[in-house]
Amino acid sequence: MRGGSLTAQILGLAVPALGALVAEPLFVLIDSAMVGHLGTPQLAGLALASTVLQTVVGVFVFLAYSTTALAARALGAGHADQAVRSGIEAMWLAAGLGIVAAVALIVSGPALVSALGADPEVAPHAIAYLRASAPGLVGMFIVLAATGTLRGLLDTRTPLVVATGGAAFNVVANAVLIYAAGLGVAGSGAGTAVAQTLMAVALVWVVVRGARRLGVPLRPSAGGVWGAALDGAPLLVRTLALRVALLATLTVATAAGTQALAAHQVVNSVWSLTGFILDALAIAAQALVGYALGAGDLTRLRDLLRRLAWWGQGAGLVLGAVIAAAAHWLPLLFGSDPAMHQVATAALVTAAISMPLAGLVFLLDGVLIGAGQGRFLAVAGLVMLAVYLPGLGVLLHWVHSSSPLDVEGQTQAMVWLWACFGGLFLASRGACNAWRTWWSPRHRLVAGDIG
Repeated sequence: MRGGSLTAQILGLAVPALGALVAEPLFVLIDSAMVGHLGTPQLAGLALASTVLQTVVGVFVFLAYSTTALAARALGAGHADQAVRSGIEAMWLAAGLGIVAAVALIVSGPALVSALGADPEVAPHAIAYLRASAPGLVGMFIVLAATGTLRGLLDTRTPLVVATGGAAFNVVANAVLIYAAGLGVAGSGAGTAVAQTLMAVALVWVVVRGARRLGVPLRPSAGGVWGAALDGAPLLVRTLALRVALLATLTVATAAGTQALAAHQVVNSVWSLTGFILDALAIAAQALVGYALGAGDLTRLRDLLRRLAWWGQGAGLVLGAVIAAAAHWLPLLFGSDPAMHQVATAALVTAAISMPLAGLVFLLDGVLIGAGQGRFLAVAGLVMLAVYLPGLGVLLHWVHSSSPLDVEGQTQAMVWLWACFGGLFLASRGACNAWRTWWSPRHRLVAGDIG
């Protein structure tokens, strides 16, 4: 493992990972900016289609997380060849899943767009983007698996370079396909698909080069691909549980009223931005914890857990303070409605209070993923739903019984919603993660006896 302090190692992995995480949303931002010049229906169609596409990719993020953990533990144990081999198997799995997802999206695109309630003038553009971008899912999934492999090998810089290059290429491809070729929204989807495919080729080349240097075979094995699928399945359950919780949260905001829903979008946008920073730290935790466990270095592991816990809470505290300080001004960036501003400001302050807890939750998620605790995280996700959904149910009942809510009522509803998010959603996840890391009578990570 590289020398240097734990702080330097954490930052050395987290900073490039943050850059790569921020580069990915640039694809949607680039598409939105260019398609917006075609007209409002086209932009609305892109908004609908890109939401579907991002949801599909988000569900399969386990391809990156599980591969990071496997590769890091193998590398820590001194088996670099096994680390690379786990990545090869995961990339074959990603390619297969990408083909299935692409075909499913092409076939079901019209039905999905219709089910989401698209207007007749918007639906054709949404369908065009989905069908043009769907082939890129193969590349997107391979990028996830290859990125996870490189993270496990303690390399977060290569994915950053490739992601940055992909975003830059996407600008050129969109300009040519949308305007010069006259393909409109479909050109935007095709440009994204080509960019993602080229990113996959670049990352595969890096991994394959390492495989050849270590004498690792490139052909898939049925057992290896199946093993990668089994290892990732619990993280898929965890991801689905998180998606259900977020959708349920959105349902309550929608029921509360127009200002509440708009305010929720403001808070959620800010929350997502802070999530990039915490995710980057969690990615560093995945790689470093996996490496320490693989090496059997329990002294370093305990020091690492202590340092990561402080990093998570410290980052959350700083982010929470920034959000609270800017809570009055941030809503002004999202519109001119004073009522929405009032609701959003109160919700932002409430969300800011839970940020230190969010920082710890994110970091411990990364710790346990790095330790290969996918099954536990899947169960913890279900426990979180069992705690969170009844609380949302009570709040939703109050909203329905008090409807229609005035601005003060919507403000109160959003404060309670984000208090529920912090006090039930985050607290239940944090309690489960902390118990597994430090307090479980058996399988405590801090004791090095997780199994």
